[in-house]
Amino acid sequence: MSILPQHKCYLTRSLTQAPWHRKRVICSATTLTPKPKLRPNQPATEPQLVNPPNLVSPVSIPPVLNDPSLQSTWSHRSWVATGCVTVLVPLAKATVGAAHSHTWLEPMLAGCIGFILADLGSGIYHWGIDNYGDGSTPVFGNQIEAFQGHHKWPWTITRRQFANNLHALARAVAFVVLPIDLACNDPVMNAFAGVFSGCIMFSQQFHAWAHGTKSKLPPLVVALQDAGLLVSRSQHAAHHREPYNSNYCIVSGVWNEFLDKNKFFEAMEMSLVFQAWGETQILERALH
Repeated sequence: MSILPQHKCYLTRSLTQAPWHRKRVICSATTLTPKPKLRPNQPATEPQLVNPPNLVSPVSIPPVLNDPSLQSTWSHRSWVATGCVTVLVPLAKATVGAAHSHTWLEPMLAGCIGFILADLGSGIYHWGIDNYGDGSTPVFGNQIEAFQGHHKWPWTITRRQFANNLHALARAVAFVVLPIDLACNDPVMNAFAGVFSGCIMFSQQFHAWAHGTKSKLPPLVVALQDAGLLVSRSQHAAHHREPYNSNYCIVSGVWNEFLDKNKFFEAMEMSLVFQAWGETQILERALH
């Protein structure tokens, strides 16, 4: 007699998150071994469960103050320089185009929209890599490992050198924005692309300043934080308090109150759980 495998859904969580905070969904098969045919005078054997593998990642080793991984390399500096150029090109083209057409209002509005949406984008991305995946995840593994390690040792971001902190986002911005630089001459589109991509690239620096001490930060940075144009130290501090599921936006933080009040990220998480459950049900039907 053959017995079909029973599929169960295991939810893993980050070691630093609250117990209910999901990290990713893994479908694992738990198989019952078939009961063998009995011979005369042979004792019966009970079906045995095959245990799933351990799904919790081991705790990583904390970094030291002079950790070389926190220092900038020439590769990091090159990518940051490239990212800055790709951001400045659309901003320059938007300025020149607006000057020639004498239409400043539309590009300025587009830049404001880019600034606002960059904060929203930073929050969604921050939520995703904080809670799902690990260092072995393709493409995003290094950033996931850095962000999740940041929750264990928040002080490391203040020790990272500038290019070390920004190079990953600068690389992504360079690849995405370069085609826009080459193909687009519309001042409105260039203004939006330049402001949006610039805020995304420098969001990690805004994040680092939110961990800084007020007396050690540049006065202009403190003024922008107090004005709500950069994420404030007090607002981001709430993100590092249990249950670690709020204030994800790290550009200006203007979206944080709205998203947290309306339980936006909880809704996204539940949608992923239901999606995984639906896929498990389809798999079970296919096997039966």
